[in-house]
Amino acid sequence: MMSEMRSFFTQHPVGKGIMAFGGTVVLTSVVVTGVIVGLRQLGALEGSELKAYDQLVRSRPESEPSDRVLVVGISEEDIRNYNQFPITDATLATLLKKLADYQPRAIGIDIGRDVPIGEGREDLIQVIEQNDNMVAACVMSSATEPGTPPAPGTPPERVGFADMQLDRDQVIRRTALVSFPPFVEPLPENPHLCQDPDSLLYSLPFRLATSYLEQEGIEEELTTPEEFIKLDSTIFLPLEDQSGNYSYTGAFDYQIMINWSGENAIKQVTLTDVLEGNIDPNLVTDRVVLVGYTASTANDDFATPFSAAAQDRVLMPGVVLHAQVVSQIMTTVLEGRPLIWYWSQGTEILWIFLWSVVGGTLAWKIRRPWILLPAAIVGSGILYGICYALFVQQSGWIPLVPPAVGLVLTTFSVVIIDRYGQVVAKTVKKLLRINIEIDETQKEEQVAQILETDSFQDIQIRADQLRRRRQITKPKTYNNTVTDQVELNWEEVPELGQYQQVLQRARVLRHQLNRVEVERDEVEDVEQTTNGSSGRMPTVKKQAFNPEDESYLSQLQSRGRRMRNR
Repeated sequence: MMSEMRSFFTQHPVGKGIMAFGGTVVLTSVVVTGVIVGLRQLGALEGSELKAYDQLVRSRPESEPSDRVLVVGISEEDIRNYNQFPITDATLATLLKKLADYQPRAIGIDIGRDVPIGEGREDLIQVIEQNDNMVAACVMSSATEPGTPPAPGTPPERVGFADMQLDRDQVIRRTALVSFPPFVEPLPENPHLCQDPDSLLYSLPFRLATSYLEQEGIEEELTTPEEFIKLDSTIFLPLEDQSGNYSYTGAFDYQIMINWSGENAIKQVTLTDVLEGNIDPNLVTDRVVLVGYTASTANDDFATPFSAAAQDRVLMPGVVLHAQVVSQIMTTVLEGRPLIWYWSQGTEILWIFLWSVVGGTLAWKIRRPWILLPAAIVGSGILYGICYALFVQQSGWIPLVPPAVGLVLTTFSVVIIDRYGQVVAKTVKKLLRINIEIDETQKEEQVAQILETDSFQDIQIRADQLRRRRQITKPKTYNNTVTDQVELNWEEVPELGQYQQVLQRARVLRHQLNRVEVERDEVEDVEQTTNGSSGRMPTVKKQAFNPEDESYLSQLQSRGRRMRNR
């Protein structure tokens, strides 16, 4: 089975094509995907990914203004009309009384009132205590700030923190539903509720939204065993360290992404409109009302995904931002609007790899640059269309920038490897005059051509002659002692000179003498053994030695010495 598969991928045209595609496109896509994932882990792409997210938010169709939320803003004109900044306790108490008369479901006070401002302190405390649908905001303490306590007379169950969760670029894209003040040393002797690290606090928008939903018969629950917040059938999944396009969220508390309804999705009226009775009571009745500053003088503005748009006012007041979150929670629970969701890390990596393969395939199939470039642009447009459709229709936040980068990088990489890589290889071959092809068929043809050349035939002849010379001079051995010599064929070695012939003859005679001495020693050993055992000497035939050979050997040695001295 394995041999058949190997044969298919090495010999069959389809198999060869698959191997070539995998070795170029797939392998390049794997490398590019690995590089992109590494950059994401380091946070190198987080800024561009969040900018792409902001663009998707701004490109959404504008939603109709919510009929469940109203903002009473204290504008610059209100500050001039009443000549108050901040507004006094008396003015705030009057505003809250008028709003309470319209019977809203909940009133959120997004104004710090930890110290008395002007007259009317007692009236303000009395209004808050008499209306159990009022929720006061506080600011949690930090390592450098002591925080701001809620308005006086507010019980703990009607306190919500107003802290914002800023990203690294100081833009608001997420919000915390539940949190707790950080532990700071030394602790004050009498910490307020939003300063105590043992306090578990709900946010101001979450308090207001749950107050509204309680009158719909929907109460907060916790799932088991994860302990996720659940309202009716909606489960609010918290952000993790690497959720969505974040390389690191730093979310130590319970945070979710803000699913913006639109920059103008919250109805607003002014302080003057309410105090002078110039509003429709239906705008307040049975709704959630938030009171806060919309004037830039209050310095309570924040950058949002809408801030990059070309508009006069690029920042959103904090009270309007809280109203967006309230509207999101209620719309999700009551109307089934999806929360912002995202894929797991593994799925996102596969998504990036898929678009890298798309880019590599385009480069592999399309050989003409003037067609490849438009094709890559069309592929990027399809990618954006998929991301946009999922975000607008299903609130799906899937990677846009990383797969786009993978598509472009893989396209150019495959072009370089597939086109110019061969040119570079051929250039190197010419410069070095070597053959680095690995094709087996070409290799066999080249070997056959080399074997047929005249130079290779000459090399083989010389090799045979050298082997014969070595066989001529190589002695035979018996019991590790030279005993005989191969017969010398003088006719096969015509190039040997007279001196070499003399030396060769001397070696032959020397080996014969050694052989005679070895046999003589063996005879003596046998005689000694026999005398020691039986006392009889066996008859051993000794090999006769011709004295003429010894004389002739002496003559050859003398002749050799004379020839060397010449």
